[in-house]
Amino acid sequence: MKPEIIHRLQEIVGKDDVLSAREDLATYSYDGTTNWTGTPEVVVLPRTTGQISEIMKLASRHRIAVTPRGAGTNISGGSVPTRGGIVLCTVKMNRVLDINKTNLTAVVEPGVVLQDFNNMLAKENLFYPPDPQSFLGCTMGGTIAENSGGPLCVKYGVTKHYVLGLEVVLPSGYVMKVGGSTVKNRTGYDLVPLFTGSEGTLGVITGITLRLIPRPAARRTLMAIFDDMTLAGAVVSSILGAGIVPAKIEFVDNFVIRRIEEKMKIGLPVDAKTMLLIDVDGSEAAVESEADRILELLKEGGARIARRAKDEAEAALYWKARSAGFAAIYSAARTVIAEDVTVPRDRLSEYIQRLDEISRKSGFPIVLIGHAGDGNIHPSVSTDSTDKEDLERLEDTLTAIFEMALELGGTLSGEHGIGLEKKRLLSRALDPMAIDAMRKIKTIFDPDNIMNPDKIWENA
Repeated sequence: MKPEIIHRLQEIVGKDDVLSAREDLATYSYDGTTNWTGTPEVVVLPRTTGQISEIMKLASRHRIAVTPRGAGTNISGGSVPTRGGIVLCTVKMNRVLDINKTNLTAVVEPGVVLQDFNNMLAKENLFYPPDPQSFLGCTMGGTIAENSGGPLCVKYGVTKHYVLGLEVVLPSGYVMKVGGSTVKNRTGYDLVPLFTGSEGTLGVITGITLRLIPRPAARRTLMAIFDDMTLAGAVVSSILGAGIVPAKIEFVDNFVIRRIEEKMKIGLPVDAKTMLLIDVDGSEAAVESEADRILELLKEGGARIARRAKDEAEAALYWKARSAGFAAIYSAARTVIAEDVTVPRDRLSEYIQRLDEISRKSGFPIVLIGHAGDGNIHPSVSTDSTDKEDLERLEDTLTAIFEMALELGGTLSGEHGIGLEKKRLLSRALDPMAIDAMRKIKTIFDPDNIMNPDKIWENA
C-alpha cells in the first residue's frame, strides 16, 4: 500500500491504531474457518463513526478494498481480506450507550462483546436472546452483519428479530441511519433487515439499537440419552408437534459425548449414540408443566435416560459441556469443516440418517452437534488440509451435504452466512431473479465494489 495512504490513515485514527507490521497483518488474515486466509495490506482500528466515514472516503477515492471485521469469530470466511487492502476492525468502538428499561431497548457500538452486554443486562433483569456459541468473544457488529443464531433461536428467533435501528457508514463515507427505536416502524421499505445479515458487503455498522425482553422467571434443564440418533431427531419433532416450544433443544452425537467425557468427567454414558439437552423457560408453573410433558415424550420416543438436571450446578455443567463441543471437534483433526445447513424440523430424522449415509459412502467422519430445535445441526467433517486428494474428495462430500439439505427443503446456511465458504453453491439455493436483485442492491450502495468484495457471489 502506498505510503501516502498509510500516512492519511494515521492522520485519521492516530499512529497507534494503524497496523502494518507483518506479524500484525497475519493476525487479521483469517477468521473462524480453517481453510480460508488472505493477508491485508494495513489494519485500522477506528474509535468513532466519523473516523470510519473518513476511512471509507479515502478507500473509495483510491478504489481500495475494505474488509470490516469484529473479533473474527465468524465461520464462513466473511472477514477474510481476499484482496489485501484495508481491514477495518471495530473492536475499539465498544461502548454500551444506553439501556432503557421502560422501552426495553439498548443502544450499543459494534465492538461490544456479546457476553459483556448480556452481563450488563442481567443486572437489570433484562435479556437479549441471540446466543451464537462464540458469545464469549464475538462482537455485536459481527453478530448483526452475520445475522447470528444460537441455541435459543428455537423459541426466541435470530438476531434480525431484535434489531430496531442501525447506523451504517456506506462505502462513499456517507453515514446513513435506518430503522429507529420503536417496536413498530412501518415507514417505507424496511432496510434494517437488509443490512442485518449483509455480511459486511454493503457498509460498516457503527451504531445498533436493539429490542430487549425481561428475563424469564424460571428455567429447567432436561437431559436425555438415546441409543439411536434418528430416534432423537424424531423426538424433537414430537415435542414441537405437541405444541411445546422449549428455549433450547441441543443435539450432540457419540463422538462429542466421548470427547466431552474425556475432558470433563461428568458421567455421561460414552456408549450413547446421542444426547439431547433441553431448556424450558417462562413462569414457574408453565416450566414445570412443560418439563413434565417433555420428559413423557422423551421416554415414549425411546430415550434410555430422560431426567431433569438435579440443580443449577448440574444444569450449568451440561451447558458448559455443550459449549465445549466444538472445541472438542476442532481439536480432533488437522482440518475441520463445520457446516450449518438447515432443514425443516419435521425432516430432522431423515436428515440425520442421510448424513450417516454420506459419511459411510465418502469415508469422512461426520460429527453432529447443534440446534436440533430449529433443524440446524452442524455436520462437521474432519480431514487433513495437507492431503490434496482428501481435499478434492472433501469438496464432493460437502456438495453432497448441501444438495441433500436442499432436497429436504432446507437451506445452505442457518446462521453462518455464505461468505467465501458457500458462494459456489448459491445459485442452487436461490432463484436467479433473487440473485440478480441482490447484485443490483450491492451496486446501489457500493458501485465500485470495494466493500468486502469476493463474498456471497462468485465473481463478486
